Amino acid sequence: MMKQLNLNQKLGLTILLGLLAFSLLVACLSPHSIDEQNLAQRLLLPSANNWLGTDHFGRDMMTRLASAIGLSFSLGVLCVVSASVLGVTLGVCSAWAGGRVEQALDVVVNILLALPGLVLVLLLSALAPGSFLVMYLAISLVQWVEYYRVTRAITRTIVDSPERQVSAMMGFGKWYQFKRHIWPAVAPSVFTMAAFGAANAILMMASLGFIAVGIQPPLAELGLMSVELFPFYIEAPWVLAQPLLVVALLVLGFHLLAGASRESLNSAD
Repeated sequence: MMKQLNLNQKLGLTILLGLLAFSLLVACLSPHSIDEQNLAQRLLLPSANNWLGTDHFGRDMMTRLASAIGLSFSLGVLCVVSASVLGVTLGVCSAWAGGRVEQALDVVVNILLALPGLVLVLLLSALAPGSFLVMYLAISLVQWVEYYRVTRAITRTIVDSPERQVSAMMGFGKWYQFKRHIWPAVAPSVFTMAAFGAANAILMMASLGFIAVGIQPPLAELGLMSVELFPFYIEAPWVLAQPLLVVALLVLGFHLLAGASRESLNSAD
C-alpha cells in the first residue's frame, strides 16, 4: 500500500500514525489522569515528571493532549465512515434509479445545502452541549451531502457506459456491476473526500470547543483546551501552543493524505 502513495501522502500518513501512537501509548503508560489536579504545580515547564508541563489547574498536559487526540480521531473516523456509507449508497441509488427517487433525494440535499454547514452543526450541538453523540450526528448529517453529489455525478456516466450495459445484458447482478464498474470509478474521489472530511470534522469539533458548546470539562478536547489556556498566553505560552500545534498537525496530515487524488475530485465536480 505504501508503494502506491506519493511523498506527500506518506508524510501525511506518518504524521497521523505518529499522533495516534502518541495517544495510545500515553493513554496506556501515563501515571496521570486527565482530571488529576494539583494547584501547587500549575503552569509548570516540561520536566521529568510532566514531560509537556502542566496547565492552569496543575493537570498533566501530555495526558490531556493524548486524550484529546484520541477523541479527535474517534470523531473523525466515525463521521467519515457514516457520511461516506450513506452518501455513496444514496448517490449510487439516485443515479441508477433516476426518476422520482432522484428528485426526492435532490429535494433533501437542496434543503441541507441551503443551510450553512457549520451553523447547522452549531445549532444541533447547542441543543445538547457536551454530547459527543449529537456532535457526531450533526457533522455526519452535513458531510454526507458531498459524497452524494460526487458519487451521483460519476455513477451517471458509468451507468450509461457500454461496459456496464454489456454486464447487465450478460445477466450479472447489480452488486457485481457496482463492484466491477462503479466502485473503481468513485473510490479515488471517496477516499479524497474522506481525508478532507476527517480534517473538517476535527476543525468543527475544535470550533465548537472555542465557543463552549462542544465537549465540556473536565474532558480534554483541543478547542476547549485552547480556550481554557488562552488567558495564560503570556505567563505560559508553551502550554497554549501545544493544542494549537496538534490541531494544525492533524489537519495537515489529513490534507497531505488527500493531496494526490484531488484532481479526480475536481474532475468529478
